[in-house]
Amino acid sequence: MKRCLAVLVLLLATSALAEENAEGRFEKVVSRMVKAINEGNPADIGSDFDKTMEDFFPLEKRKPFLENLLAQYGKIQELEEPRLAQPGQAIFVAHCERGALDITVWLDDNDKVIGLLFLPHKPDIPVPEKNETNLSLPFKGNWLVFWGGDTKELNLHHDTPNQKFAFDFLGVDEQGKTGKGQAQVSEDYFAFGREILAPAEGVVTDVINGVRDNIPGSMNPYSALGNAVFIQHSEYEVSILAHLKFGSIKVKVGDKVKRGQIIGLCGNSGNSSEPHLHYHLQNTPIIQDGTGIKCYFEQVTLLKKGKEKLETDYSPVKGDIVFTK
Repeated sequence: MKRCLAVLVLLLATSALAEENAEGRFEKVVSRMVKAINEGNPADIGSDFDKTMEDFFPLEKRKPFLENLLAQYGKIQELEEPRLAQPGQAIFVAHCERGALDITVWLDDNDKVIGLLFLPHKPDIPVPEKNETNLSLPFKGNWLVFWGGDTKELNLHHDTPNQKFAFDFLGVDEQGKTGKGQAQVSEDYFAFGREILAPAEGVVTDVINGVRDNIPGSMNPYSALGNAVFIQHSEYEVSILAHLKFGSIKVKVGDKVKRGQIIGLCGNSGNSSEPHLHYHLQNTPIIQDGTGIKCYFEQVTLLKKGKEKLETDYSPVKGDIVFTK
């Protein structure tokens, strides 16, 4: 059985650089690295390393790594276009003479390598073009679509692969307001404490609990999802419902849930500045390996200028106020 070639991960910081022409940044660096690998030149493998990465993976470690790589896989013959997993990170599929590798690279804002991972290639998980499971909105009452749609302008999540088609829903009153007064505490927001429902039947695969709710305006990136529930509807369709209220989750891993069943209450936990529900559909319960699926809800009532309009097979967009009884 072949051993993993190398696991060299050193994350010093998350790159804040805008991802304009991000693919080009990574392609230049990885192309130089591949050239060095194919030429059997361990010194040049590290030509784009930052200082800490050079210390972590010095020349004397690169030599046996390169020998092992070429012995197992041979030269790299082709690189597929990179997949941007998150800001500052890209994954390349490298087709070699004897197999394929997944090469993951992390870059800092100066295009220096701060993390590197070589693993045997994992075949892509199928991604449905849209949801095949019939979905209902995961709540009742009036909600504003704060983020939702197919572009970065409409959807802040658009550049994150597993959240590409995510929604952020804010609870509103009949006047479209999200809170009362100056809304200084979570309880002042209309979303806080509202029931969150399973959008379709399925099996609970993951539950995150025990994350306290934030004071509005304070965000918790260390536990980004906050309290969350994952529901697997089919082999390649998994609902993620996040930022739930501390202590409110009513299901556990392995539970079978029905559409419309209460799974918890809306909260303000995780990387959330005010109470809201984050919802997206992805193709695996492994959150970091997922690819987002565009989802259409079976029935959605839109509120526009005091009038109700029923839409079927509808995917909400930023600015919509959606309603369900």
